[in-house]
Amino acid sequence: MLNNWLKIAFINYKKNWLSTAINLFGLTVGLTGFMLILLHWNDEESFEKWNPKKNEIYYFQTYHKKENSYGNNISVPIAKRAKDIIPGVQDYVLFNGSGIGVKMTTKYKTIYQQEGLTATESFFNFFPFKLVSGTYKNALKGEGAIALSSTAAKNLFGTTNAAGESLKFDGKNYVVTAVYELPTENSQIKPEFIINPVKQIKNDENNWGNFNYGCFFMLKKGTDPSTLRQKFITDIFEYRAKLDKDSEGLTPQQYLDLYGPTDSLLTPLDQIKLHAKASWFGVPDFKTLMILFTLSVLIVVLSAINFINLKTAQASQRAKEIGVRKAIGSTKTNLIVQFLLETFVLCIASYLLSLALTELLLPSFNKFFDKEMKMNDWHIYFYSFVMVIMVTLISGLIPAMYLSNFKAIETLKGNFARSKHGIWLRNGILTLQLIISSFFIIGGLIVNQQVKHMMNKDLGYSGKQILIVNFREFNPKPWLKYERLRTEMSKIPGVDEVSYGEIVPGTNRSSSSNVDFMNQSIQAQHGSMDYNYLQFMNVKLKKGRWLNPNLASDTMNTALVNEAFVKKFGWKDDEAFKNEIRPGFDSIKYHIVGIVKDFNVRSLRSEIEPTVFFHYRETDWKKEYVYNIQLKIKPDDIEGTVNRIKKYWSGSVEPGYPFDYFFIDQKFAKTFERYQKQQTLFTILNAMVLMVALLGLFALSSLMIEQKLKDVAIKKTLGASDGILIMGLTKQFLWITLTAVLISIPISYYLMNEWLKDFAYRIDMPVWPFIISLLTLLILTFAVVSIKAYKATKVSLVKYLKYE
Repeated sequence: MLNNWLKIAFINYKKNWLSTAINLFGLTVGLTGFMLILLHWNDEESFEKWNPKKNEIYYFQTYHKKENSYGNNISVPIAKRAKDIIPGVQDYVLFNGSGIGVKMTTKYKTIYQQEGLTATESFFNFFPFKLVSGTYKNALKGEGAIALSSTAAKNLFGTTNAAGESLKFDGKNYVVTAVYELPTENSQIKPEFIINPVKQIKNDENNWGNFNYGCFFMLKKGTDPSTLRQKFITDIFEYRAKLDKDSEGLTPQQYLDLYGPTDSLLTPLDQIKLHAKASWFGVPDFKTLMILFTLSVLIVVLSAINFINLKTAQASQRAKEIGVRKAIGSTKTNLIVQFLLETFVLCIASYLLSLALTELLLPSFNKFFDKEMKMNDWHIYFYSFVMVIMVTLISGLIPAMYLSNFKAIETLKGNFARSKHGIWLRNGILTLQLIISSFFIIGGLIVNQQVKHMMNKDLGYSGKQILIVNFREFNPKPWLKYERLRTEMSKIPGVDEVSYGEIVPGTNRSSSSNVDFMNQSIQAQHGSMDYNYLQFMNVKLKKGRWLNPNLASDTMNTALVNEAFVKKFGWKDDEAFKNEIRPGFDSIKYHIVGIVKDFNVRSLRSEIEPTVFFHYRETDWKKEYVYNIQLKIKPDDIEGTVNRIKKYWSGSVEPGYPFDYFFIDQKFAKTFERYQKQQTLFTILNAMVLMVALLGLFALSSLMIEQKLKDVAIKKTLGASDGILIMGLTKQFLWITLTAVLISIPISYYLMNEWLKDFAYRIDMPVWPFIISLLTLLILTFAVVSIKAYKATKVSLVKYLKYE
């Protein structure tokens, strides 16, 4: 029986070679897209899975009700009190520097070592890397202890057996206490060396408002992290509110609402990459991944729809076969199993082809996402095979039920064609296919428009020809280093102007605090800078004046603010000049002398934050963190000027350190890469969807028009023109297309509006993508169907009318 079924299946494949090829192509394309996106998802979910303690380790985030935002930082006393007071907290580890680079000197050599991390002494209790040399006991205890990765140890000492060796950097001596091997598995935490910021931790141990640290908590087994939220509010946040002298006259809840944080969130270690609300290690983007995955599944669904439509359209060719089989005793179950087998054979062939195509496309896919994924995970094969089984059942069972329900007596008499059920089924499924296609066209156009809007938006400054050079070498008085370089580097041929600014567009560097005015407080960014920085960046002055180095007051306690700052306090522009503000870390009150137009320094996905601009020398806590010099380069010889700057820097400023530089406009452009990749992927998926849908439409229209050739012959005999015949054959498909687009419009509007809500600077929902979707699908439908319709008008009248 099985052998007989397979023979019949291959006879039908050959007989309907066009629909077979289209089904095979569509399923292969759909499954390939599904597997590639599944690979990407699986890779993103695999981060930190190597850690044996991952189920007990949680990443801490704060929630600020007033700002409706999550933060990824914590202060030292909050972490310490959580361990001491909350029963479920077993331990914590703090870190406040990652990606650090320093020039290390040993008795063998001097090298620049990158990717360092500062962390408290319990780090290895949380991240038990394989120990190569030394011991983890007290490995990070004290200022003079350092742990090295096996790679760093080889670079510095030529061996991994480096425990006990000495090295020096930033004017301090260190002893290597442990050498470890970094995990080969995916991890966001792979430091090449680790030191303990003992002095900084000690200085901040009573500073509740200094949220400069990231934190992992280790919970005791059996502790429910959700139950700790209330403990953090009552035992820590409210406790802090009672301690703070500025909260006098306020209830703890009023203080929290004003200063925050008001709540907390603990995310499991192995979910940080995708599911954290805010992260020290990068911006989680689970929504985009889900969108891509959903779109890849939709392509598989479209392929299944093609299969269902073509199988039901071929019913007339199988009707007599079914009638004969039923007449000789075949049961309905046998017929269903037979048709499912035919579908399964085709799906398995598509599955094997998609595996080969996925392997072929994987290098390009890896390059696109900057990854090194491989087809070596059983989950990929398992879930993709489950998808094949689901496609088999969905696209095989519906036609199988439909075909097996034919009555033997009617099919043998030739009455099967009178049933309208098959027509309604095909039209309904074709409508669903075109709804999906319409959504992809509308979505693709809106994504393109949003990305174009972001790239063309006036940023409020000009970063052209501005070169940033970051300081790498430790200097106890970095502001003096900057001031010396400002004079010397302005003499380099090609350098037009020199300045310094703490806030650099395109980078994630930030420093913020509560800024108080009487009984009001807002969270604002700090913009310490040189006097000319805002003019240097071509920022527009809205009202007031710039800072002036010739005015004594401007060297002490004057500031400029941006429009967002004024708006956040609810002031009018003139009111701002009458008020004095106090940043949270400073007892000095600053007098506002100017308001600048808002300008973007973060991604355009985020709103412009309230910012205070003041001279870096006004406060000790800012001048000690001057970290760059910025140079405006003349346009006539940019490459030559950069080479002269590099030569001077490497020879006279920081010899032995890398020349760490970038142009501001190029750096900010990188913030668009994520959305440009979304745009590219959406365009590719859009093309795949249209291709699969139109090929299915062509095959379906071919089969349905072939069934009407006798009608065409009769009408042609009665004098109908080719145009009338073509329109008669295509109008049914045009009505289906029109209906599908009208249904898709509200669905597409809702879904794309939800996507646009993620952008602070978004387009208004345009009307033209919906119109273009309608026109495009109508034109393509007419073009695809009319090709077959035109051929149908050339039928041989004798062939179809000789028996009438």
